[in-house]
Amino acid sequence: MVDDRFVNDHDRPDIVSLVERLVALAERRWALVRATDAEPGAVSEPDARARELLEHTRSYLLPRARDLDAPLVVVLLGPTGSGKSTLLNTIAGAPASRTGVLRPTTRDAVVLATDADLAGLRSAGPLANLPSERLDHTTSGARSGLAVIDAPDIDSVERENRALADTLLELADMCVFVTTATRYADRVPWDVLERIEQRRLPLVVVVNRLPPGSDASDVLEDVRRLVGRTALAAPGGEAGTEAGPLEVIGVAEGALDASGAALQPGAVEPLLRRIEWLATDRAARRRLAEQALAGALAGLAPLTHAVADDVEHAAIDADALRRIAAADHAEELRLLMEQLRRGDVLREEVIRQWHSFVGADQITRAFSSGIGRVRGALLSLFRGMPSAPVAAVQQGATDDLTSLVVAHAGDAARRTATHWSNDSLGSRLVATDATLWSASEGLADATRDALGEWVGAIATDVAATGATKRGVARGVSVGVNAGAVTVMLGVFAHTGGITGAEVGIAAATAFLNQKLLNAIFGEAAVQEMIERARDRLREKLEELMGAERSRFDRLVPDGTELRSLAAELRRTVDSVPAAVPA
Repeated sequence: MVDDRFVNDHDRPDIVSLVERLVALAERRWALVRATDAEPGAVSEPDARARELLEHTRSYLLPRARDLDAPLVVVLLGPTGSGKSTLLNTIAGAPASRTGVLRPTTRDAVVLATDADLAGLRSAGPLANLPSERLDHTTSGARSGLAVIDAPDIDSVERENRALADTLLELADMCVFVTTATRYADRVPWDVLERIEQRRLPLVVVVNRLPPGSDASDVLEDVRRLVGRTALAAPGGEAGTEAGPLEVIGVAEGALDASGAALQPGAVEPLLRRIEWLATDRAARRRLAEQALAGALAGLAPLTHAVADDVEHAAIDADALRRIAAADHAEELRLLMEQLRRGDVLREEVIRQWHSFVGADQITRAFSSGIGRVRGALLSLFRGMPSAPVAAVQQGATDDLTSLVVAHAGDAARRTATHWSNDSLGSRLVATDATLWSASEGLADATRDALGEWVGAIATDVAATGATKRGVARGVSVGVNAGAVTVMLGVFAHTGGITGAEVGIAAATAFLNQKLLNAIFGEAAVQEMIERARDRLREKLEELMGAERSRFDRLVPDGTELRSLAAELRRTVDSVPAAVPA
């Protein structure tokens, strides 16, 4: 189904919106390529396809779609010595491009256009991104509304010349392919003709230097046979006029004018008539522009689908790397929670500090006399208690847990970085950032803050639970922080299953801590508070470990996003047949 945003009043997608959509999608794809490319100098095949799609849609399709009345760009293409410059001089009716035996004769593009047309093409048109030093401009013989460009040789020995010719092919509205009787079947020219065919670019073929007699007919017949095996398209002509569709124009050997720099006008009369017709007929230029744009859009389908395939493959790779990071960090979180369940989180000095409080004589006597079971007497118990070392024990407990979190996060980072190093993409990513091999720099502070919030939530729970117990509320209100630390330590000790029957300071402290909690709140309420505190602690630890994992996740695109992009690319280009003019 075509996106409603692309449908105009005539019930077909608007061509400008469609092209803009393709440009936006190509830019998204290119941004994803750059985000995962740790080797700027290396260009893979998927990268090259993504760049080609972006450059073609942004440099040619968008300017042309937004202004079908902009000057037409007619590009003369051909191999070395085929006579392109001579043909440009013939079209201009004056010397416009240098000819000669030195190869390559044309090193830069020679643009035959009026000053106004060139300015428009350079400001917001298809020539905007070409370096000015590679464009030689001449106005002699230029026609308004038409820019004819003599491109460098497609088989030039200089790579930059070939690259410029390729770029001009992508920007053209019409191509005049110039070859010779001896070179028309060469591999390089036909490679270029294949690209013209893919783009469905309107085409005129000029075969120079035909031999005399029947041999010329044989050459032209063979050229027509080769062209006929392709989907190469001639530019549409006006029905019933001499400027009808052209297939192949043959030029006899030596058909030069007196200057030797141009052909005799009659040698390419059909082409010159077409040029004149396009220059004088605005509607004809617009039709040809539409034909070129429609062909370019339709010709993008294979490339766009290839890019979509690349994106889906990238999604598979990204998902694999993300699964590795998720599994490694989940395993370290499991080990951390296992350590908490064993109840050996706290240092002995922290346990002793709290033991001196919960093991005080007043509390021991209360337990032995049974006063702990009488909730109404707990107020006097709190008044006689020694001062609870809340701050010291809380800091000791959170510091110890912070150290554990940082240690396990560091192990998770090393696990992930090691596993990623066995993947071609993953190895490039981890090689760019040494910090990925350890926990993040701010993790310790973030953990302390999270644990502070956790203890604060326990204190709120203690106060709320105590407020529901008659005779307990006032006693708890004078020691909420102490109650919160008691619950906090209960989480660590209770999860380990430590009982008073076990030997050691940790077991004894856990036993007394639990008895104190049960005496104040009742066993069921204590169990609920500890369960809630444990759940909140796990949530905090999951958030912290998730933030650590996100350092790796941020390095690769989200697989779901990539698959969505691939689907949008396909959906957009597949809607082209409904968008282009009939």
